Amino acid sequence: MAIDPPAADARITASSRPDTGSFAGVPAPIALFVYARPDHLRRTLEALRANPEARDTLLYVFADGAKEGAAASKVQEVRRLLSDISGFNPVHVTLRDQNCGLAGNLTSGISEVLGRHDSVIVIEDDILVSRHFLRFMNEALALYRDEPRVGSISGYCYPLQGELPETFFVRGADCWGWATWRDRWRVYNPNGRELLAELRRRKLTRKFDFDNTMSLTNMLKEQIKGKVNSWAIRWHASCFLDDLLILYPARSLVQNIGHDGTGTHSKELGTAYDVELSSGPVAVGGIAIEENAHAREAFREFFQRAYKRSNICRVIAIAIIEFMGLREPLRNLRSRGLLPRLHL
Repeated sequence: MAIDPPAADARITASSRPDTGSFAGVPAPIALFVYARPDHLRRTLEALRANPEARDTLLYVFADGAKEGAAASKVQEVRRLLSDISGFNPVHVTLRDQNCGLAGNLTSGISEVLGRHDSVIVIEDDILVSRHFLRFMNEALALYRDEPRVGSISGYCYPLQGELPETFFVRGADCWGWATWRDRWRVYNPNGRELLAELRRRKLTRKFDFDNTMSLTNMLKEQIKGKVNSWAIRWHASCFLDDLLILYPARSLVQNIGHDGTGTHSKELGTAYDVELSSGPVAVGGIAIEENAHAREAFREFFQRAYKRSNICRVIAIAIIEFMGLREPLRNLRSRGLLPRLHL
């Protein structure tokens, strides 16, 4: 598919900073959100420290309180790990007395950091980053700071097919290793009902769902019902409705390592979202500040492939469970808190 040239009135910007191998300005602070996964956290911190910019980066850590007895020991292990973090300058740790949940911990933490700083880089404790991640994020934050239509920066990119430019914009937002600015964060609307009503009023649900290949509207409905506690779907909807763009790198600078059953919200994605980290830096700038139609189509095709594969695997799993008579035993184990939620 050919990439359409930018419209005549599309704004094009390019970075004029020489390639020094690292970011030359003052790095944006990192907000790291953690809970009860000490092994994942160790890997996350190690990957961040491998970035040359880390030693000059202010790190805020927000550690959520234990939700249940089973997690208490892991929460304490995480907190012991946080007592001796090195490689950043400086480190501020907030230990929550109660369990806020991921959405509460993250949104309040981001707002707190952006009350002190103009921008923030957001990381969770299941994110591995490339050694070029902080350079990319900081360069993009600096370059697009005064471009009000750019709502956020993503370090992650889906395993897309086809030829794409070094970076590109898509309408909306994302949640695995990302960054934003204080004024853009103000568009975040935590009221899922209002967001869904506006999507329906403007007849945008199909476009919001990438032409019905990704069930984002349904996820928003589940959030409204209290079945999922997703801040990310509300952030995406808020940005989408405000016509904000997110910048993606064509080569991912982020891996999510939380698909191993340990996460609260990412137990069922499987391997469809797995990517290889980019071995080199990603150049910022030189593109039109508008949604890339070719990239949007690549997203649509990816979601179509990923969820078709997911549904096939689900059908096979259900058939095996039914054949072996395991449905009720598995439900009983889950009711006792010994298994994650299974949608069977």
